[in-house]
Amino acid sequence: WLIHRQGLLYNQQYGWNIEFEALIAKLYHDFEMAPASPPKALWVAERNGAIVGSIFAMPSEGRPGTAQLRMLYVEPEARGLGIGRMLVDQCVRFARDNGYRRVRLWTQSILTPARKIYTAAGFRLVDSAPHHSFGVDLVGENWELEL
Repeated sequence: WLIHRQGLLYNQQYGWNIEFEALIAKLYHDFEMAPASPPKALWVAERNGAIVGSIFAMPSEGRPGTAQLRMLYVEPEARGLGIGRMLVDQCVRFARDNGYRRVRLWTQSILTPARKIYTAAGFRLVDSAPHHSFGVDLVGENWELEL
């Protein structure tokens, strides 16, 4: 459900094609197949019995001691309620509590609300690069937070 919903939302909001849904299906698969140690976790936010957002954290491939924050999303009608910030804070708390030394994430420059949440949580932009993905031209960004 999360894969389909995020694929649909990003198509409606940004015109991203099926490549995005294929990527997130792979990311959720990688999460599911990752061993239990180092720890991983997924959170789903609900409001009035409906799913309004989610996020997950798992070890960052090839970066020992680093958690990878993945797939933050908040339903359009729930934006502005602090749910995104709550999800990111939970992810950071999880990483800290489980001995990770940093948290890393990849996002796109056009996702301004998410970037504001990351900045407020203390993440810093470490690099960016233009790319053509999901049927559009984007600027991918890597952000990190030292714990």
